[in-house]
Amino acid sequence: MVRLTRSMLFVPASRPDMIEKAVARSGADAICLDLEDSVSADEKAAGRGNVVRALQQLDFGRRVRIVRINGLDTPFAYRDVIEVVEAAGDRLDLLMVPKVGSPTDVAFVDTLLTQIEGHRGFAQCIGIEVQIENVRGFLYAREIASASLRLDVLIFGLGDYAVSMQMFSSGVGEFDEYDVLYPGHRWHAVMHTVVASARANGLRCMDGPYASYKDAAGFERSCRIARAMGFDGKQCIHPSQLAMANAVFAPGDEEVAKAAAVVAAYDAATAGGQGAAGHGGQMIDMASIRMARTVLERKRLTESA
Repeated sequence: MVRLTRSMLFVPASRPDMIEKAVARSGADAICLDLEDSVSADEKAAGRGNVVRALQQLDFGRRVRIVRINGLDTPFAYRDVIEVVEAAGDRLDLLMVPKVGSPTDVAFVDTLLTQIEGHRGFAQCIGIEVQIENVRGFLYAREIASASLRLDVLIFGLGDYAVSMQMFSSGVGEFDEYDVLYPGHRWHAVMHTVVASARANGLRCMDGPYASYKDAAGFERSCRIARAMGFDGKQCIHPSQLAMANAVFAPGDEEVAKAAAVVAAYDAATAGGQGAAGHGGQMIDMASIRMARTVLERKRLTESA
């Protein structure tokens, strides 16, 4: 299934009021009900109940419905999967798994989902999103990306990745003195790896959040870098970030017009029996056509959102 996820909004599972507002009012393409970082240990159990009620009772419309479970190295993860999916798995699109470090992590979640779906008789196959946010995840990204047919998205999580690598960072996703000092982009290697691993396996890829939600200029820069590197969208921690993410990760009018002109020129040349086509002084090859058609497809998805 082709999904539009220019923006994904995290909402704490411990806050039913915030969940209702996000579902009713936000401009997010996807909403993630979070049982991990935004929920304290003593609120995890109640948070699962909130997630189930939200999935069962609220109308998410076209938005992609996601639940992030706790890490598989915690005592919460298996209960997150069982309690949420058994009760509301028929209303869930994707399950997000944080801190994935090996293909076996994905296989474990896949097995649980398969057994629950079979037991409950769900017709829909729930997809899996994995967060690449530690050293092992980076080193095994290629293997992780091909670990399950359920896989739908790879996500880069900068905050935990920086901790895992012992790379100092003053804020999650923010630009600081270390970025100024380094002669290049400090996160290029892992971001490029996430995108390449995703594309090699037909998956989408999302960039992680930008913590300083009042810094609109910094957030826009982060979004534009992620799009330049091939990411499909951006995780957001505040509703104020959604409009910018939606705008940056949607093709602009000039980009769409150029793509349409390239396709038209190619189609005209083909119809006329010409062996080559050009537009604007540039030769049109098959790579140009594939890119142009990708732009037009993203425009179509954006208009249908």
